[in-house]
Amino acid sequence: MTFLYLPFWFFKARILRKKHPLQTVIFISDHCNLRCKHCHVISDRPPITKSYETIREELQYSYDLGTRFVDFEGGEPMLWQENGRNINDLIRLAKKIGFFSTTVTTNAQLPFDHCEADSIWVSLDGLEHFHDEIRGEGTFARLEKNINNLTRKHVSVNMVVNSSNYTNVPELIEYVKQSPKIKSVSLNFHTPYEGTESLLLDWKLRKEVINQIITYKKRGYPIMNSVSGMKKMIDNSFKDYCWVTNFILPDGTRLPECTGKTAGMCDHCGLCMAGEMHSVMNFKLDTIWAGLKLRAQLRIR
Repeated sequence: MTFLYLPFWFFKARILRKKHPLQTVIFISDHCNLRCKHCHVISDRPPITKSYETIREELQYSYDLGTRFVDFEGGEPMLWQENGRNINDLIRLAKKIGFFSTTVTTNAQLPFDHCEADSIWVSLDGLEHFHDEIRGEGTFARLEKNINNLTRKHVSVNMVVNSSNYTNVPELIEYVKQSPKIKSVSLNFHTPYEGTESLLLDWKLRKEVINQIITYKKRGYPIMNSVSGMKKMIDNSFKDYCWVTNFILPDGTRLPECTGKTAGMCDHCGLCMAGEMHSVMNFKLDTIWAGLKLRAQLRIR
């Protein structure tokens, strides 16, 4: 079903110019067990946690728009619960509605081997003190322990490169290659939301880091980003197709594109999916192949 739907969606999007999203990101809560330096979600108000019924309505709304892939985010999604339900109940609900695959993004501070998502992404912002400097003392040790205790396949990590951890990118890529528990790494760059501007990596250093990543990619390292997509992120001078993903925030706000668009962050966007989507829409074969491999992995899990 997935491989029938994707070409049909692409034909409508690229040829007929129909702007129907393919993926949904639902923030199920902004409750978190960390206070990371780069996070723009931190607030002094009590955290918002959506009800099961609210999430069901949001899933159905997104499915009716045409999306078939959903990413549950937070906060920390592993903290979500309601009357004995946990994250797995949301995953099963999404599958029942008809979503092809589910993804959960976690900070890995809690055990997550029980999670039934097709794909799990762990936020890993460098090794040891680099990660701890951003997320708090002891966070890397807990993350590493929970990853090493996994029995599931296809766990990947996501690194957000910023001014304090960019020198650790090569070591992290090597670490991922050597890890028997980690399938791949996705690399993004810090987007300077208000209060986090000091973590922005300047354009010269960003280009140097991207060229490093491309070199590792060409050498066969398990990097999810495509070469074509990474090149687009060197200066952000490309047409965006960010409407491919719709977002639903913790307070229920429904956005046709990411929060960065609303906040006027596009010129400094570090979300490399923007470059990937541009490359897909412009028929870059390496990017299309990377996307197909990801979807194939989800199906054979």
